[in-house]
Amino acid sequence: MGNSFKSGFAAIIGLPNVGKSTLLNALAGQKIAIVSDKPQTTRNRILAIYNDSGNQIIFTDTPGIHRPHNKLGEFMVKTALDAINDVDIVIFMVDATQKMANAEREIAENIQKSGADTILVINKADAVKKEELLPKIAEFSELCDFAAVVPVSAKTGDGVGILLDEIKKILPEGPKFYDDDELVTDMPEKQIAEEIIREKLLWYLDKEVPHGIAVKTEKMAELDRITKIYAAIYCEKASHKGIIIGKNGEMLKKIGKAARYDIEKMLDKKVYLELWVKVKTDWRNSDKMIKDFGFEA
Repeated sequence: MGNSFKSGFAAIIGLPNVGKSTLLNALAGQKIAIVSDKPQTTRNRILAIYNDSGNQIIFTDTPGIHRPHNKLGEFMVKTALDAINDVDIVIFMVDATQKMANAEREIAENIQKSGADTILVINKADAVKKEELLPKIAEFSELCDFAAVVPVSAKTGDGVGILLDEIKKILPEGPKFYDDDELVTDMPEKQIAEEIIREKLLWYLDKEVPHGIAVKTEKMAELDRITKIYAAIYCEKASHKGIIIGKNGEMLKKIGKAARYDIEKMLDKKVYLELWVKVKTDWRNSDKMIKDFGFEA
C-alpha cells in the first residue's frame, strides 16, 4: 500500500498582487503564468503540472478576487470562486506585508463552507520579522481550519519545497492525469504567446492602458526552423493605440522584442513575431468580445 500513486488538483487563490503567478512559476519550475506588479494580470485559470515518481499535482491559478467593475471582472471573480469547489486542495495565499482585507475574510468563509483541504501560504515572509507572522497566522486561523500554514518567498523560492511536501501529505490517491512528457502546462502555445505579449504590455505601459488590452494570435505557422506568430493587440481607445505604438513605433518594437525573447525560450526555437494594434471601444463590457478573446470557459 505504501507506494500507491497520489494525484489531484490544487487551486491557488487570493487577492490580486499577492504573488500567485510567481508561486505557480516557482512550483512548476518554469515561467508559464505571467507575472506583473499590476493587479488583474491573470484572467483565466492556468494549469501547471508537477510530476515526481509518486505524485502528480495539477495547479490552477485563479484571477485575483476583487470588486468587479465590468463584465470581464465579474467573469474573473466567478472563475476564482468556482475554482474552490472544483479542486482537491486550496492554496490560500496572503501577503505578509499587508493587513487582512475584508475580501480575504470572504475568501476564507467560502473555503470553510466548501470543506476543501486548505493550506495557508504567507508570501513575502522574508520581508517581515518572524514575530510579526504569528499574529497574522492566528488571525487567519480563526476564520478557517488550515491543514498547514507555510511562510514562503515566491520570488526567491524559499519555502516552496516545504509547501510541496505539505501538499503531497494531503493529496488523495488517484490516477495519473497527464503523461510525464506532456508540457508543464495544458495551455496551448498560442495562448502562452498571447500571455507573454500581454505581460510585456503590462511591464512597459502606463497604469491605465493595460487593463483595456487583449491580445489575440491571428495566425501561427510552425516551420522547420522558425515559428511565425502574427498577433493583434486590442485596446479600447485611439489614444491608447498611440501610446502602445509609441513615437516612431519604438514602444511596440520594445514590447515585441521582449516578448519574442521569452516565446523563443518557451518554444525552444526561433520565432518571428509581428504585432499590430487595433481599437475596439469598451470591449470589456461586450459578452461577444470577452468570448472572442477566450475569456469564457
